Amino acid sequence: MKKTLNCLVLCFLLLAPALLQAEDCLECHREKTPGAVRIWEKSAHARAGIGCSACHGNDHGRIDAGKASVDMEICGTCHEAALKEHRGSRHGMGLHSGWGCTRNLPQRDKSECRFCHQEGSTRPVTQVECSRFLKQSSEMAELGCNRCHQVESSCASCHSSHATDLAIVRDPGVCAKCHMGPDHPQWEMWQTSVHGTLRASAGPEMGPSCQDCHMAKGSHDVSVGLTMTPGGALYPEAEIPGRRAAMLSICTECHSERFATDDLAAADAVRIQSQALVKKAEAIIWDLADRGLLDPMPTERPPHPLRGEVLVTDSQMLYEETSHIERLFFKMKKYDLAKTVKGAYHQNPAYTHWYGNAELKMDLIDIEAEATRLRERNPSPAAVVAPMGVEDESIEKALEVLKNKFDRGALSAEDYAREKGDLLERFSAGGQ
Repeated sequence: MKKTLNCLVLCFLLLAPALLQAEDCLECHREKTPGAVRIWEKSAHARAGIGCSACHGNDHGRIDAGKASVDMEICGTCHEAALKEHRGSRHGMGLHSGWGCTRNLPQRDKSECRFCHQEGSTRPVTQVECSRFLKQSSEMAELGCNRCHQVESSCASCHSSHATDLAIVRDPGVCAKCHMGPDHPQWEMWQTSVHGTLRASAGPEMGPSCQDCHMAKGSHDVSVGLTMTPGGALYPEAEIPGRRAAMLSICTECHSERFATDDLAAADAVRIQSQALVKKAEAIIWDLADRGLLDPMPTERPPHPLRGEVLVTDSQMLYEETSHIERLFFKMKKYDLAKTVKGAYHQNPAYTHWYGNAELKMDLIDIEAEATRLRERNPSPAAVVAPMGVEDESIEKALEVLKNKFDRGALSAEDYAREKGDLLERFSAGGQ
């Protein structure tokens, strides 16, 4: 009995300072932020005696100025395992991919440089930047970009600021805030898939949630089992078998291994087929650029924020201040490719086919038609058979196109020499 009493006294002594500090804050905040106080009072933090200063600190000036944010490092002082898993996942680099370089944004705190750069150096921690972010106003960057990408540094992105009820983060709706829309509609795909509809009609025992598959057993590593990045680039080949095995171990909680293996393999095939369509469209656009037929050309519009006055069709492509055919390609690659591929991996036939595959193929028709229009609007004199089926180019123009392809790395030195020789031979044979 005495031992128990001593333990209770010790617990009280340990918790008393935190509770007293919390009471100091609550005196004002019951009037200023009553909702936050009510949520905290019902939380596991309050029950454990974790007061305001434990997370927010004691510098009231910094708190009032909005500079004392509660980031993942603060949460990680207690939740070490969760922080480690989070750092190793795609969520753990959300700001790196969402911010790019923020040196020109006056509203950002300079201390935030450490998220992207090594301490005391301009060398980036990762090589990821985002050109689309850099084109936005400060307001759009904050509301339209950071509100999702801050998941890297803010546990509150999913858990909310003061609540600790796990029901919040176990509900698939918490994922919908960011994982929806034309470029990554995982929420819509899941909600209307057999998994989502079964959960809605028969409950969680029948239909898995986002968390059941992507945060299995409470893991904070949302990338377990994924074989490609959000943009569709495959992880290193040596990692893929292990990653696929990890996903199969989750799928086989409900399905046979054969069924799950075949279904994922079919989705892999859809990804390869879809990316081939995108590559075909991309080649058309680059050929137009080599011929100087884009309208406007990259040299005739504001420079790309990361690359300058060059054509960009990779993950850093823009949806503004480009030519019309590039705008068509942006929709094809950023929206419709994502719908097709992610729809296949999320077992949603409508997204895989009608919202995705059908749109991809119609995008290609539009791009081919626009390319024909641009070529017909700018006919070249003389007649020489040139690449991409253009048969009315001068020898000078055809050689210039070949040189452009070589300069951008589309042709090796050997291929360039061979094609140049073939072109000159055809020109001589034609008596031009």
